[in-house]
Amino acid sequence: MLVRPRPPASSSVDRDRRASVRRRSRIRQRVAVVVLGVAILVMLVVSGAVGTVEVGFVDAARIAVGHLVPNMPWMSDGSLTVLQDQAVWQFRLPRALLAALAGAGLALAGAIMQVIVRNPLAEPYLLGVSSGAGVGAVLVITLGSAAVGGLPLGAAAFVGALVASACVALTARHRGVLSPTRMVLSGVALGSLFSAVTSYLTLTTEAQNVFSVLFFLLGSVSAASMGSLAVPAAALAVACVVVGLRTRAMNALLSGDESATALGVDVNRLRAVLLVTAALLTGSIVSVSGGIGFVGLVIPHVARILVGADHRRMLPVAVLGGATFLMLADLLSRTVAAPTEVPIGILTAVVGAPFFLWLMRRDSAAQAGLDR
Repeated sequence: MLVRPRPPASSSVDRDRRASVRRRSRIRQRVAVVVLGVAILVMLVVSGAVGTVEVGFVDAARIAVGHLVPNMPWMSDGSLTVLQDQAVWQFRLPRALLAALAGAGLALAGAIMQVIVRNPLAEPYLLGVSSGAGVGAVLVITLGSAAVGGLPLGAAAFVGALVASACVALTARHRGVLSPTRMVLSGVALGSLFSAVTSYLTLTTEAQNVFSVLFFLLGSVSAASMGSLAVPAAALAVACVVVGLRTRAMNALLSGDESATALGVDVNRLRAVLLVTAALLTGSIVSVSGGIGFVGLVIPHVARILVGADHRRMLPVAVLGGATFLMLADLLSRTVAAPTEVPIGILTAVVGAPFFLWLMRRDSAAQAGLDR
């Protein structure tokens, strides 16, 4: 009679330790999702209440719910003025919602980019997608929509992002395979080229257009309306579905192309799908909010620190965290120097640049520890 050998005690301990780590990660994810969900609701109310026209927090919530669920007696007791209603519903809530959509979308796009190139420092700007969108928008601002076939500004920015992604994919393909290293190098080169085109257009345009160009490039959601939310909301929903169906494959890709292929992942096809998804998402956001940097870099890393690298747990936290972060940045952008509005991209850079440097220092320290 054969006796099956018992597994070493160390393997049992390692298995229990991994199970404990996964359990703690799941708990942290649930807590983070609840906390961030509540934070988004609180930020909506605060954003609706804060501004030149005085509106209480409760009144801001009443106005929002009153428009969403009309004919509720306690919502229309006559204590709110038309000016208060317009300030909250037509101006403050749309920009808060657009900030939430933009933050969520940029965080998701950044996480996708980091998987595509297996580089923790990747974000939409690294592959030139945001720069391409900027060229499309600046062409409309400086030369008029006729320069891009009659497209409006948002559509031109969207097309610019798609063109930039196509250029990166074409130049990074080697023997039918999308190389992560070539994608990064192509993105940096094309991003520099697009930035040069944008700078030239800005320098040669009429003086009255310069402010519009700079405000767009630095990012702002001040022009938001309820109608402008449809495109980024649809793009975010589609991206969440596409990425949500591929979280296991994305986890496998992090371990390397060969390991992912051994697990049955079509690496080249996965990268192509993720690149198109990130481009569509980034283009739809940049078209309505301008260039907002560092969100796609900072938020995915914070999510990984909180819940680990498993995309099934990390991505929901990153999406909600991006929404919360950019809503807070938008609130600060219109209050920190009121009545002057600070472009939201400046505030995200103030947070993102130090984080980027800290991340580089941490990775260098970790690598030095491994080399000893």
